Amino acid sequence: MIYPLPALLVTCGAVPEEYNVFTAAWTGTICSDPAMCYISVRPERHSHDIIERNMAFTLNLTTQELARATDWCGVRSGRDYNKLKEMGLTPVQGVKVAAPYLEESPMSIECSVRDIVHLGTHDMFVAEVMNVLADDRYIDPATGKFDLERAGLIAYVHGEYYSLGKALGHFGWSVKKKHAKK
Repeated sequence: MIYPLPALLVTCGAVPEEYNVFTAAWTGTICSDPAMCYISVRPERHSHDIIERNMAFTLNLTTQELARATDWCGVRSGRDYNKLKEMGLTPVQGVKVAAPYLEESPMSIECSVRDIVHLGTHDMFVAEVMNVLADDRYIDPATGKFDLERAGLIAYVHGEYYSLGKALGHFGWSVKKKHAKK
């Protein structure tokens, strides 16, 4: 019961003929230097073989506008459907890896697989972040930071999708010293 989780659209495939997209919530950051993350995928899933063969995938953050596509791509198989076409998603050839990213995603994280850990029902693809692509519409011009709230990201919680709420504070705000009034 470790929730909420990101609801991501993961893209894979080195050439357009094998491009696929699927939904993953079993994902996360595992190292900051070098930047690394993981996804866990069942070996029988269509995308598992594509990722294993190309040793690459791209994590695409999802939004409220992408919620239907996020769910649909999680319950349909790429063996039976061209999910990108069915959901009107636009794959763009990866910049640094042999996997496309989604034009509709506010942020895409290109990953190169470094290791595959066989765990039981799932295999964990441990990957190094090779590139991050952010939609300029969500970059705050004053700070240069990605505006998570404005992007309208969604999360997955025990079978349900939720929009994310407002920021409550920033890292370290609970211990920040207040300036004395003069």
